[in-house]
Amino acid sequence: MKYIIIGLGNFGTALGEKLTQMGHEVIGVDNRMGKVEALKERLTHTICLNCTDNQAVDSLPLRDTDAIIVSIGEDEGANLMTTALMKQLKVKRLISRAISPLHETILAAMGVDEIVHPEEETAIRWAKKLTINGVIDSFELTGHYNIVEAKIPKRYIGKTLEEIGLLRNYGVLVLTTIAVVEEKSLIGKSKKVTKVNEVATSKTILREGEIMVLYGDISNIQDLLRES
Repeated sequence: MKYIIIGLGNFGTALGEKLTQMGHEVIGVDNRMGKVEALKERLTHTICLNCTDNQAVDSLPLRDTDAIIVSIGEDEGANLMTTALMKQLKVKRLISRAISPLHETILAAMGVDEIVHPEEETAIRWAKKLTINGVIDSFELTGHYNIVEAKIPKRYIGKTLEEIGLLRNYGVLVLTTIAVVEEKSLIGKSKKVTKVNEVATSKTILREGEIMVLYGDISNIQDLLRES
């Protein structure tokens, strides 16, 4: 897969390096030549340009990129301008970094659904969210064992855990499910919030639009989601 990371600070650099190590094509973009030069051997490509400039952005392969990550953290204005430009250009998938609660509110008002909080989330978690099909979030426990939030595959909708047999067939345990509902934000816009359901049992029914929380070896979870 191909990613463009705009802003090569600590988070952008760590995420870019992790995605590159996983075998993906990563274009790292920053307006500081020193950053670009320092990372040219560690990322697939590095480019020095100002992403708040419409003409400069035209040189990026946006249409062929699976996701754009705006990770600018030093300048809220540049972050918002770059994010707005990417929204205007209708990129496939847009993820933007929130620097403060107010900044996050503005991003949400702009219609950005995926917002990064680097101080709370690691680059490794985001690398999994970006590259494993259907993953909403992940938490590494020990070794290869992870807790993963994932979209419920269409073929499982309306079935019970007993019927689909994830533990039996994949060695993966469903801990619970999460419902996604819409609520009004403080500024009156609708936003999606999650509501955790009770602990899953063999009789738990997987419903459309919900998220399942999985526990198991990450390779088994990948197999499950890949086949789905």
